[in-house]
Amino acid sequence: MPDTFSTRIINVTTGSDETVFDLTDVCATFLGEVAQGRDGLLNVFTPHATAGLAVIETGAGSDVDLLAALHQLLPADDRWQHRHGSPGHGRDHVLPAIIPPHATLPVIGGTLELGTWQSVVLVDTNKDNPRRQVRLSFLG
Repeated sequence: MPDTFSTRIINVTTGSDETVFDLTDVCATFLGEVAQGRDGLLNVFTPHATAGLAVIETGAGSDVDLLAALHQLLPADDRWQHRHGSPGHGRDHVLPAIIPPHATLPVIGGTLELGTWQSVVLVDTNKDNPRRQVRLSFLG
């Protein structure tokens, strides 16, 4: 019988710009290797104090709109008490309260069950840390 729990850490390089990094294909590949046609749950988690995970549409401007909305909601200026790093970096530490560092998603028949336009993305506004980890865990 296959294992009921599998986990893997992936490394993501986000670069020096704010980004919405699509993880959907990485999640699908992982599930293809471990889910073996089973139903279950995929948990996606990033162990960073300045990044989050979201399920949104990408490629049609929503990813750019999300970053623009975050700029309005969390301006990169000197209002933040947390002041180390680049100017406005304190906002990056507030981000996970709005875009959490985790998502749990249904897996049906070994396939990630997303809506037609949905993608799993890493949201990273921290320009000071271009290297991120994401843990994928399948329970099924």
